[in-house]
Amino acid sequence: MVHLGTNILFAGNNFVRLLEGLWTTVWIAICALIIGLILGTGLGILRTSKNRPVRILLRLYLEFFRIVPTVVLLFLFYYILPRQLNLNLPAEQMAVLAFALWVAAEFSDIVRGALISVPQHQKESGLALGLNGWQLFRYVLLPQALVLELPATINLATRVVKTTSLLMLISVMDVINIGQQIIEANRQTYPNGIFWIYGIIFLFYFIVDYPLSLWARRLAAKQH
Repeated sequence: MVHLGTNILFAGNNFVRLLEGLWTTVWIAICALIIGLILGTGLGILRTSKNRPVRILLRLYLEFFRIVPTVVLLFLFYYILPRQLNLNLPAEQMAVLAFALWVAAEFSDIVRGALISVPQHQKESGLALGLNGWQLFRYVLLPQALVLELPATINLATRVVKTTSLLMLISVMDVINIGQQIIEANRQTYPNGIFWIYGIIFLFYFIVDYPLSLWARRLAAKQH
C-alpha cells in the first residue's frame, strides 16, 4: 500500500496533526456561530422596528457582508484593520471576529423573516389576552420564530464550517493548512499523498456537515 500513498496519513504524527487542524476549524466555527447568533438575534429584532433609519442602517450592514467576498473580509480583518487600529491579535481571534460579524448579518435576516412570518392571528390572540408589547414578543413571537428559523440557522452553520476552508489564507493552522504542509513535506516520499490527504479532509468536512444538513432538511420537511 506504500506506493499508493496511504501511509502518509499515519506516518509520524500526521493523522494527529490533521485532527488538531480539524479541531481548530470546528472551534473557530463554533465560536463565530455563538457570537454571531447572539448578535444577529438582537439585530434581527431591531430590523422589525418602526424606526426607518435603524432599519436602513442594518440593511446596509447586511448587504455589506453579502456583497463583499469572505476572503476579502478575512484579509480586511487580518491584514488591514490591525495595522490601521494598531492591534496585534492572533489570526484565530481575527477569524472568529470576521466570521461572527458575517454570521450576525446573515442571521439578522433569518430572525427578521421568522418574526414577520408569525401568523397575524397569533399576534391578535396575544393582544386579546391582554399581553403588552414585550410579553407578546416573549411569549408569542419569539417561541414561534425560533421554530421557523431553525432550519435556516442550521444551514448557515454548515456554510460557516465550509467557509473556514479559507482560513489557510491568513495562516491559521486549520485542517487544510496542515494537510498542505504534510503534502509538501512528503512530496518525494509519497508523490500520490495529495489524494489521500485531501480525501481524509473531505471525509472530515462530510462528517461535520452532513448530519447538520440532514437535520435541517428534516426540520424543513416537518414545517411543510
